[in-house]
Amino acid sequence: MLFRDRRDAGRRLAQLLLPQEKYDVVVLGLPRGGVPVAAEVARALGAPLDVVLVHKVTLPWQPEVAVGALGEEGVRLFDEDALRRAQVTPGVLAHAEQQVAERLAEQAGRLRAIRPRVALLGRRVLIVDDGIATGATAGAACDVVRRLGATYVVLVAPVAPVEAVAELQGRADEVVVLETPAAFWAVGQAYDDFSATSDVEVERLLAEQLAVAEEGAR
Repeated sequence: MLFRDRRDAGRRLAQLLLPQEKYDVVVLGLPRGGVPVAAEVARALGAPLDVVLVHKVTLPWQPEVAVGALGEEGVRLFDEDALRRAQVTPGVLAHAEQQVAERLAEQAGRLRAIRPRVALLGRRVLIVDDGIATGATAGAACDVVRRLGATYVVLVAPVAPVEAVAELQGRADEVVVLETPAAFWAVGQAYDDFSATSDVEVERLLAEQLAVAEEGAR
């Protein structure tokens, strides 16, 4: 295993990202698993922590495979080749999108009540996940923050396949990845502990970081 857990991955990424400290950066975690990683990065950089809300879209008969993603600000990103190979009808796709849109709205309502969105206009944004597989959600996250006014986007992850990194370099200004295993089959292969991150944990981390920021502003 490459990382003990998400906190370990975040600390190791933070060391690599210390040069970003000189900029006016905002750190955005991808819920849920990206938030513990992002929290360590934000803590090391003394930067605000927020989330960027993106959900992958899957099909009923392939729930483990992403064919696209939806994000805040009406972002839609789909793999047209994957949809064609799966012979997805417009009705099936519309139903899958609707389900994801409802989950996205519920999550936004809950998390934004705890952590109001940090203004991104004119700022450098670090988008952090616990790993990248297909790159669908990461790519959609890049689109979201650009629509919100970010001027420079850095996509950050502990692990990703080489081909996903190459594709995402066209969507972010920088892609920072610690490990690109030659034999990649799942993000979890890089972790000793890849247990699920709960909604409660995400909410706790956001609340803690917000409290620290507010205390520092007094």
